[in-house]
Amino acid sequence: MRPTFIYRHVARAVVRNATLTALLLGSAAMSCMASEADRSRNWAFGVHFENDLFADTDSQYTNGIKVTAVSPDLTSWFTQRDDLPEWLRDLLPIKHLPLVTDEGIARTFAFSAGQNTYTPDDTSRRELIHDDRPYAGWLYLGATFQTRSEDQQDTFEVQVGVVGPYSFAEETQTEVHRLRGFSIPQGWDNQLRTEPGLVLAYERTWRHRLAGSMRSGPGTDLLTRAGGAVGNVAVYLSTGAQLRVGWNLPLDFGYSVIRPGDVSQISSLPQANNHGDSFASLRTPRWSAYAFIGAEGRVVGRDIFLNGNSFRDSHSVDHNPFVADVMAGLTASYRGLKISLARVVRSREFRGQSENHRFGSITVSYAF
Repeated sequence: MRPTFIYRHVARAVVRNATLTALLLGSAAMSCMASEADRSRNWAFGVHFENDLFADTDSQYTNGIKVTAVSPDLTSWFTQRDDLPEWLRDLLPIKHLPLVTDEGIARTFAFSAGQNTYTPDDTSRRELIHDDRPYAGWLYLGATFQTRSEDQQDTFEVQVGVVGPYSFAEETQTEVHRLRGFSIPQGWDNQLRTEPGLVLAYERTWRHRLAGSMRSGPGTDLLTRAGGAVGNVAVYLSTGAQLRVGWNLPLDFGYSVIRPGDVSQISSLPQANNHGDSFASLRTPRWSAYAFIGAEGRVVGRDIFLNGNSFRDSHSVDHNPFVADVMAGLTASYRGLKISLARVVRSREFRGQSENHRFGSITVSYAF
């Protein structure tokens, strides 16, 4: 039996079992949280779509889509652990989780699924392009625990997925290009090999009030953030800032690109409940609109989509150790509906990249 066949068989089994486990645990947790959710009635669901066609290009990080569901505030669920089944109390070491026992904060879970696609500049060539990035795809599930106060947010996320043919990035891009009448990329036979992926990420965001009210009327705030990720897919440290100017600034934590820990723009901010000292007791305005501009820098230790497979020979390029994003956009919301539009410029990610990369972003979410 060939090693390649064995590796793909094992990878498929790992991804399938990880997916089933995540779905079962997610279903169990969501079932146990049902009574609390019924009282708050403020789940949030969102779709985040990024594509470089918005910037008239079709290469590099060429497409990303992520679907996310965010729970309402689950403070009671954490503090009243006697309501949980015994098997789930034993499975989830709730009292040992960071920030869980802190007072005056809201606590939410988020579950997500997404796919990213990466290609070189010239997709008309069938042969391997040695001096450009590999063809690659990333199909994943994510589970996030988030705590928020008025002025601080902490995000912990785990992503599990697969890189390579079983990410189905080739099939997705081919079908979209066929439907839109674009030329079909020819080099997917050179994509990265099959590899299960794991990412563990943490990020903290701070809100600094600069002018005006944060809940009604005109206002300005500055969001600063710092975090990082480890895993075979990505290793990085990041820091950034975002300035928001608008009317009725919401009590969320702004825009971010698709990456581990990016659920802040799809936040469920529950209305007042029985916990007067909780962040969830603060009511949010019925509508808001604001413009934002921001920047983020990352010190990159590993990027599988550039460095290639972890344990097998594959096409790779030398990544740049520092990458920066500059972004600007608009966000508007009414009641539970929120829409964000953004334009992002990303600095060169690897040695030999011809120019900075640009892409656009649309996020639509609804909380109810």
